Amino acid sequence: MENVIIRRLRPADADEISRIYSAITQKPTRADFKNLVEDHALSTSDACFVAELDGAVAGFMISYIMTLGFGIEKSAWIATLGVNPQYMGQGIGAQLSREVFKFYQAEGIQNVYTSVRWDSTDLLSFFKTLGFDRSNFINLRKILE
Repeated sequence: MENVIIRRLRPADADEISRIYSAITQKPTRADFKNLVEDHALSTSDACFVAELDGAVAGFMISYIMTLGFGIEKSAWIATLGVNPQYMGQGIGAQLSREVFKFYQAEGIQNVYTSVRWDSTDLLSFFKTLGFDRSNFINLRKILE
């Protein structure tokens, strides 16, 4: 899409991002979702961008720098992304990714990580087209009761 503008995330984008996220997941967002989006928008070290089309948010990517980890050097983490379902498959996610990668390259960061459910074949395919592959890390989980 040629008339898409990629720009930094703003706190005022939280409502539109919540609507997009809900449309993708087919569930309402949690109460704290908007607050988390707003917090990322206020951070100057996070690489959080939106794709704007005709004055409305059409997609978003929220990522941040990780400075501590188990055997991991300073790196970046893509926490979440989304594209309005009516614009999916039109390159908006790729445009957002290029902007995030450019931001981190300027910061001297070489490794960008994310986590995807094993059965999310569409999301796995998307990240594969961007050059992502398996890393040396395994996601672990503990359920607290």
